Amino acid sequence: MRTDAPTVSPEPAPADAAGGAAAAAVRAPWLYKTGRVICRVFTSVAFDLKVYGKHHIPRAGGVLIAANHQSYLDPILVGSQLPRALSFMAKSELFENRYFGWLIRNLNAFPVRQGEGDVGAVKETIRRLQEGHALTIFPEGARCGDGDLQPIQPGIALIVRRAGVPVVPCVIDGSFRAWPKHRKLPLSHPIRLAFGPPMHLADLKGPEIVKRLDAALRTMFLDLRAREAELAAAAAAQGGATRHPAPTRSRSHPDG
Repeated sequence: MRTDAPTVSPEPAPADAAGGAAAAAVRAPWLYKTGRVICRVFTSVAFDLKVYGKHHIPRAGGVLIAANHQSYLDPILVGSQLPRALSFMAKSELFENRYFGWLIRNLNAFPVRQGEGDVGAVKETIRRLQEGHALTIFPEGARCGDGDLQPIQPGIALIVRRAGVPVVPCVIDGSFRAWPKHRKLPLSHPIRLAFGPPMHLADLKGPEIVKRLDAALRTMFLDLRAREAELAAAAAAQGGATRHPAPTRSRSHPDG
């Protein structure tokens, strides 16, 4: 979703935004819990989803998960694999259908108007983060057209500075091939997802926040692709060996 920087002046982050009352775990609605179980099974079976670095997500307190955006699957991929309930933005058009709007609201979504600075959506994002929610945002502003990372929109810097919560970078690969823009329905294709260590960026200036987050996402994205290429090569070598295959070790293993 687009996150251009409108003029907005919410209250500054409370001192205990990452601790104390604001750090209490936000309970997931029953519909969210049920949907998470269903989506976890679906993504594992349909896309052989492997996830790395889930331990980087704080167990409680406000946290902003900043992920690249490859397809409509991305919110499901991120949300279904974490024990915490996530909030996320969804384009306002999705709420026009009364029944679908009710569904996604009960899955912690809230509307954002794309293509313009939506002050209300920014304020709602900051409010939820300061109240201790985990929230996913796609700072590229829209789905990519080729599977690669796109430039980060500057509006995320305002959210980071005002909310005062850690940012966990997240990279997704394979989602674009599973559901490219020109297809109405997804294909079965392997998808990989990785979370990085929390980044504390609230005291930096806007351009520096964007620069550091962009660098972290690009480094993680390349590492994820390199890891999967290494695992694929090791599997091919092991499968081709006929006698006494040499043991192989990957650089990391997906989370269980």
